[in-house]
Amino acid sequence: MLRAHAVTSILALRPAVLATAAALMVGCAPDGGGDATEGGGDATDAVAYEGARVIAGDGSVIESGVFVVEAGQFAAVGASGEVEVPDGAERVDLSGKTVMPAIVNAHLHLSSERDERIEQLQHMAYYGAGAVVSLGTETGGIGIEMRDEFIPDAARAKTADRGITMPEPGRSEAPYWIQTEEEGRAAVRELAERQVDIVKIWVDDRGGRYEQLPPELYRPIIDEAHGHGLMVTAHVFYLEDAKELLRAGVDVFAHGVRDLDADDELMELWAERPEVVLVPNLAGPGVALDLSWLSGTVPADRLAEMQAASVDNPAAQEFFGIQARNLARFAEAGIRISFGTDGSAAWAVHQEMEDMVRAGVTPGDVIVAATKTSAELMNWDDLGEIAAGKSADFIVLDANPLDDITNTRRIDAVYLRGDMVDREGISARLLAAGTE
Repeated sequence: MLRAHAVTSILALRPAVLATAAALMVGCAPDGGGDATEGGGDATDAVAYEGARVIAGDGSVIESGVFVVEAGQFAAVGASGEVEVPDGAERVDLSGKTVMPAIVNAHLHLSSERDERIEQLQHMAYYGAGAVVSLGTETGGIGIEMRDEFIPDAARAKTADRGITMPEPGRSEAPYWIQTEEEGRAAVRELAERQVDIVKIWVDDRGGRYEQLPPELYRPIIDEAHGHGLMVTAHVFYLEDAKELLRAGVDVFAHGVRDLDADDELMELWAERPEVVLVPNLAGPGVALDLSWLSGTVPADRLAEMQAASVDNPAAQEFFGIQARNLARFAEAGIRISFGTDGSAAWAVHQEMEDMVRAGVTPGDVIVAATKTSAELMNWDDLGEIAAGKSADFIVLDANPLDDITNTRRIDAVYLRGDMVDREGISARLLAAGTE
């Protein structure tokens, strides 16, 4: 069951169906011109959700809130008693629940196979993601082809299509492999022609295995991208590269600094470019974790393997510590922090939020990063907040994540564009597929 309260049958219906049912029950006047609602107004598909704690996504919280969803959008949001509910609207009691915006994941990697990509986007919706950004490892233009499609019960997605890097034999051949300035600029021009949402570059030698993209190549890439009105996000590892990328005009870091603790020079450079956004993508903390909360989509045998592999790892803890200290310093300095998970694991959004809090960011700030800031970064004007005029993409939780960030996992329901995601159906499909 999706809900423990008395409105399960109501919530299982779509707003349009509810409006139709209400009209049929009330009936029409004999001449066909009568009003369909008791109050004499027009029929409405509005649904009023009442009584929940509302975490708005902008840092504000309404302890006992009301929000009205109509035509797939938030029509009104406010405290109990302060929101006018339309005549004929369905009312849903969410007392004891907490509501937050659907998550916006600004860095992951989606499949280039259509059916698998749809399954991934639905899996992500199951865990509360309403929108995601696939960064640079696609082939065949699949991300652009599917970008504007409506997929039921699925997160929407933007794309960098193919990223840009130096040749990396043995790794993905999806990105452009470039070795000259003109090759870099030509790659950007092709991406601009395809109208990508952002340009991705990799500036990393992969532990000394490859020659990394140097400043004399990524500077013209950034220049060319800006000339086409495109942002550039950089995969980065080393402190010195982060400094040089700031000097070169990069817009977004797709990872934090991972080799050394941030120094004063980096902080000064970033202070000169306060518009640059960090998407931390923290490494795992290297501690044993309880993964039982994944049982809704991970088959039992696979989950058992994952649980057995989740053990304390001192080396991983040390590596995490560098990134955690850096993230805490960046947050304290007021650097704009967004949210992403890398990889393609649908549940990783909740692990990333926990890790950001473990690093020292407050739960409230983590939620802002994972909703409003990520939506703003990727120019999703209708996402990231529970506010009038935004798309009704929200998560209903059984407990308050401001008290414990892991409560984001205690999902009662997910809504995208005002419709409830069929989490039970997604769960059944994924578990069945995992046992085939």
